[in-house]
Amino acid sequence: MHKDVIVIGAGISGIAAGYNLKKSCPNKSFSILEGRENLGGTWDLFKYPGIRSDSDMHTLGFRFKPWIHDKSIADGPSILEYLNETVDENKLRENILLDHKVNSANWNSDKSSWELIIQNNGQQINMTCSFLFLCGGYFSYSKPHMPEFKDYDKFNGQIIHPQFWKEETDYSNKKIIVIGSGATAITLVPSIAEKAEHVVMLQRSPSYVISRPSEDSINKFLRKFLPIKVTYFLIRWKNILWQSYTFFLARRFPEKIKRTILDLLRVELGDDYDIEKHFSPSYKPWDQRMCLVPDSDLFKAIKNNKASVVTDQISQFISDGILLESGEKISADIIVTATGIELNSLNDINVTLDNVKINAHERLTYKGMMLSGVPNFALSFGYVNASWTLRADLTCEYVCRLIKLMDKKGVDCCVPVDDKAAYGDDDLIDFTSGYVQRGLHLMPKQGNKAPWKNYQNYLKDIFAVRLFSIKDSNLNFYNQKE
Repeated sequence: MHKDVIVIGAGISGIAAGYNLKKSCPNKSFSILEGRENLGGTWDLFKYPGIRSDSDMHTLGFRFKPWIHDKSIADGPSILEYLNETVDENKLRENILLDHKVNSANWNSDKSSWELIIQNNGQQINMTCSFLFLCGGYFSYSKPHMPEFKDYDKFNGQIIHPQFWKEETDYSNKKIIVIGSGATAITLVPSIAEKAEHVVMLQRSPSYVISRPSEDSINKFLRKFLPIKVTYFLIRWKNILWQSYTFFLARRFPEKIKRTILDLLRVELGDDYDIEKHFSPSYKPWDQRMCLVPDSDLFKAIKNNKASVVTDQISQFISDGILLESGEKISADIIVTATGIELNSLNDINVTLDNVKINAHERLTYKGMMLSGVPNFALSFGYVNASWTLRADLTCEYVCRLIKLMDKKGVDCCVPVDDKAAYGDDDLIDFTSGYVQRGLHLMPKQGNKAPWKNYQNYLKDIFAVRLFSIKDSNLNFYNQKE
């Protein structure tokens, strides 16, 4: 079976790709291949209590599909419902092939096409396409990050990683330790504290944690007298500009922003709480992603003695809990290892050029969405300092513009020409987070100048994608068969 375009992944990025292809390239045939049994990506994978967005839904939602609910910080099931609505409203279900896991993709130069080997219901099937668009996210669904803990197997209770949480797990009236201080731990702790006897968030080092209302009061006000689409547009841009402004301030005046964040935490938790120990990171604001707490739920759980934070190193697991380096023991019935994700490269697909394997780390990203020297290929990688969807939407728009330009030129192939002068030691993501640092050796590199630089700036990217010409001396358009 041959398609003009094959999209990998039916999560946020893949659905955005499907919408844009139908709208902008109606003459192109395409399929969205999803390796799992359901669409939704992250929002179908994670089932742990309290799963929610850590970005507001006016920017995590699609530009073309208004988020109409009161809550800006939405729970996982609501987001999954929103994604299914988007698919049905745009008649994309007919283009999605579930349980189609792509194992390998080879660019055949002689035929100017990608050759895919796919697993479906235990059977191997083959498909080809003219353009390959990877929208399968950036982390492994099957292998989360699991550090080695001494005497891990001596604990008599349950050990659960949030990525594999089963919805039937009973944690009522149990003593629970959640290991971690990232977004998952911050989400889990107040949620399970509602039923658990007590929850301890055990962290090696703290993260920046900020509270904001789950409902946007300006959004609720405007919706009373403005059309939904107008309100959505205005709130979306309010949030985009505010996020860009606060990120700029954090990078420009890190110490001042840090003091502001810690002062807000003192208001939340009281002057007698040890903010310096438990909520004052050693790194600067926005050197890692901020952790969002809706409606102060984590702080309320701490003040109500349903949850507590312990900052220490783990010495070893014991039969009924964890022994810390300080000598303190924490008892537990259940230990939740919210220890992070593992980045993957190229959606865990073995991508080759004429059967020669591509090492992504040896290549530059072109505008953050193509790879140097790889023809008819794009990948969606969202922002780390803003909502993923903002970047995914732009990438999909660019891919459609590129495909239309190829048609206009009457060519079969387009490839970013490798620019040796742009190479440096610049990693793709300027973040110190553990999951980023662990996986950078797998990721493409960014260059030291445009268009090889990954700016992580939505306002700049809008001009590059929507307004500027995509004709570029760094792009080579050609017909292989001539």
